[in-house]
Amino acid sequence: MSQTIRRGGKGVRRAAATRGKQAKVAKARASTGSAVDAAMRWVPISETRLHQMFLAMILGGAAVLAWIVASFAGVPAMAQAQLASLASDAGFEVHRVEVRGVKRMNELKVYERVLGERDQPMPLVDVAALRDELLQLAWVDDARVSRQLPDTLVVDIVERVPHAVLKKPGRYVLIDAAGHELEPVEPSRARAMLTLEGPGAGRRVAELGHLLDAAPALKPQVREAEWVGNRRWNLTFKTGQVLALPQGDRESASALLSFAKLDGVNRLLGGEVAYIDMRARDRIYLRVPGRADKQAADNRAAAAAAAAAKKD
Repeated sequence: MSQTIRRGGKGVRRAAATRGKQAKVAKARASTGSAVDAAMRWVPISETRLHQMFLAMILGGAAVLAWIVASFAGVPAMAQAQLASLASDAGFEVHRVEVRGVKRMNELKVYERVLGERDQPMPLVDVAALRDELLQLAWVDDARVSRQLPDTLVVDIVERVPHAVLKKPGRYVLIDAAGHELEPVEPSRARAMLTLEGPGAGRRVAELGHLLDAAPALKPQVREAEWVGNRRWNLTFKTGQVLALPQGDRESASALLSFAKLDGVNRLLGGEVAYIDMRARDRIYLRVPGRADKQAADNRAAAAAAAAAKKD
């Protein structure tokens, strides 16, 4: 009587190994599940909100993929429309605008440029073009526009810093250290700042700053600077006294330094001298108000005394 032996059946060792693997998988699943549950208890977000977030991520990824595929197919406009539609469905629309860095300028000027993007799908917002528009504002030195998903546009503004006031016919204009005009100001505000005057003075703000740096002790005493004849400066101090400087960068800086030394020894600022002319290389001319009239009166008195002496 013959007996058939089947091959390929599981041996005892193989069956034990299989049961061991199944036990390890079940243990890992249980451990992972408990870890996820523990994490969910600590995360302050509801399960519904998490599902919404994952759905938004999936839709966003699908939108990006659709745009890439359509772009390679040669239909970027269709891809953009599809991307915008998917983004809107996923909640990626502009509903909030956040402006940062504004301290001196009128913040409404920024919102006027940005609020036109409200309710736009995020992919349709041209942040580069929006930045170019913001750079047209007088106070804006630099700007950065970024998307804060899902629904916020963030605008970071770098403002220009007021440096001086430019006196123009009938008005005063606030300018920065580069001479860029910011906005008109009242004369009362202009009196508290360095005032520039003369044709082309606004383009020479940096040059004037280098000149005043030659005499740091005098710099805070200067109230006005007039660019005369498109070639030299007249400085008016807070005392009302005027200093006429020569033409040329080196010459004017040297003359200003010489005046600072002279003032340190003789205390010219606050004294009787109203006008100091340092345009000549080898001499300084000082003008004292009323000195000519007093001299004339003294001369007349001396002449009268001499005539009286002859009569006697």
